Amino acid sequence: MLFETHTINSGRPGPALLIIAGVHGDEYEGVEAVRRLMTVAEEDLACGSVTLVPVANLSAFEAANRTGEDGLDLARTFPGAPDGSITQRVAHALFLLIKQSDAFIDLHSGGKLFRLSPLVGYMLVDDHSVLDLQRRMAQAFGLPIVWGTTAALDGRSLSAARDAGVPAIYAEYLGGGACSADGVAAYVDGCLRVMALLGITGPPTTPDNSQPTLDRHVVEDPRAGSGHLQVRNPSPIAGTIEYDVALDDWLSAGDIIARVRPSDGGDAVAVRADTSGRVICLAAGSHVEAGVSVAVVLEPYPPDS
Repeated sequence: MLFETHTINSGRPGPALLIIAGVHGDEYEGVEAVRRLMTVAEEDLACGSVTLVPVANLSAFEAANRTGEDGLDLARTFPGAPDGSITQRVAHALFLLIKQSDAFIDLHSGGKLFRLSPLVGYMLVDDHSVLDLQRRMAQAFGLPIVWGTTAALDGRSLSAARDAGVPAIYAEYLGGGACSADGVAAYVDGCLRVMALLGITGPPTTPDNSQPTLDRHVVEDPRAGSGHLQVRNPSPIAGTIEYDVALDDWLSAGDIIARVRPSDGGDAVAVRADTSGRVICLAAGSHVEAGVSVAVVLEPYPPDS
């Protein structure tokens, strides 16, 4: 068995929603959220169906690693291959599930390496009907940051959905190797909200307009590379990180994000923001390798907006 699937079917015609988690084996909020969604009863569905995959990457999950036993990153392997390595076979099987769906949600977090501000994202695909539904799904999910990014990145679950013409969103919530209880609750609530938006269930218990404290921040950035988290603001050296900022701080280009002190006790090297914007991702550990991202700063788009 490549992964466990659990389908809740109303027995009535309607949308087929696919929700997966555990694409990376060290990300836990989504896994727990999908397991809780498995308790939704068939009679709770007004129409359609929901297919749940709590741990997509069993090989990685059992090792508590980002990648599986073949060393491939599942989130860079789609659409995979039916006769390839374990990660390629998983990607192919998931791609088949995505193609059979009418909408798709992929739940992530920062894993062991990063901590991320709660956000929901989607690709800025060319099909306007798909893009419109993705925007509405992202807004309904209810996280504070909504991020539309280039559709040109390949190998992702969302690029598989793009190629299949399936509306898709992904979510990120903290990480750092822990499992945030708030993140699990937000993911369960967000998925239920999308189910309500699609008409699979009745209206959500808490309508969107009853969230006056939600700090909604929306950016749609079609530029090449937008959405690629791991390449921004890399550390020039290996060493110990001392941060000058926290998640959700606002910076100007050139502001110091962190100082990295080499292991030989030499002078610390400053890592400065490559753009102005909101800090949405920070390295989780106290040590960083040379060339590894220290932080991601979400730039407004257009940049002067």
